[in-house]
Amino acid sequence: MEKGETHLFLNKPTQKHGRTADDDPTTDDSGRLCREDPTNRSVFMKPLLSLCICISALMIGIALPLRAQDEEYYTKEIGGTLGTNFMLNDVNSSFYGGSNFSGGALLRFVLNPRMAVKTMLTYNFTRGDASTMKGFYPSQFDQITTDRVAHRFDGGWADLSTVYEVHFLPYGYHRGYQGYRRLVPFMQFGLGLTYGDIGKAFTPNVPIGFGLKYKLRPRLNLALDWTFHFTLSDRLEGLAYPAGIKSDMFRNKDHYGQTMITLTYDFSPRCPACHKAE
Repeated sequence: MEKGETHLFLNKPTQKHGRTADDDPTTDDSGRLCREDPTNRSVFMKPLLSLCICISALMIGIALPLRAQDEEYYTKEIGGTLGTNFMLNDVNSSFYGGSNFSGGALLRFVLNPRMAVKTMLTYNFTRGDASTMKGFYPSQFDQITTDRVAHRFDGGWADLSTVYEVHFLPYGYHRGYQGYRRLVPFMQFGLGLTYGDIGKAFTPNVPIGFGLKYKLRPRLNLALDWTFHFTLSDRLEGLAYPAGIKSDMFRNKDHYGQTMITLTYDFSPRCPACHKAE
């Protein structure tokens, strides 16, 4: 037998207890034992991985609506305010001239993410001296004199105002599909009452202004608030018509501005049982 023929003979399948190597799934063509093909295992792993991904996505999709239902929306805010004021009167004619301290409390009624009604009570300190005025006001009108009017004041006035706030963007903590924003500008206008303890003057006022709100936390709000109040009185600082000329409506009257920082807390949830399973 030739050498090449012997090689062909050795490569033929061998018998093992009546079975050939081709019949044994754990042997190769030469009859040796071999490991299982790892590609067979991936056939089962891919569908299992896809199933896990689908289940996870389904659970997340269920959890998000439940979280949205658990969120509560509040209809009222309560808090305090601190800031500064100035008054345009017969003694001062410049914005923020003679600025002084202001403080108070507020209650806000939230109508919807774009609108609210705010009621604020503040006390505003003021002081001044007529001798520092640029213009000359005589001490008497019935005779010629070079004496200036002598008037010093130190006191303040109380303001109770209700304004309507309009947000330029929907206001809220979680953006969601509604597009809420944590930082929103707003404008405001309304009506108020003023009492000045220096001149014992009581008068209505018309506040207008603007501001900026920022939602620190889901129930905590910070705002920068600026308003200017037009009054119908010229006696808030205790000095009325020093030039001897009276006027009507808002002309030549005492008006004042406030720059306040407010911090409020949400309460009174809107329909706590709504959108929740019984």
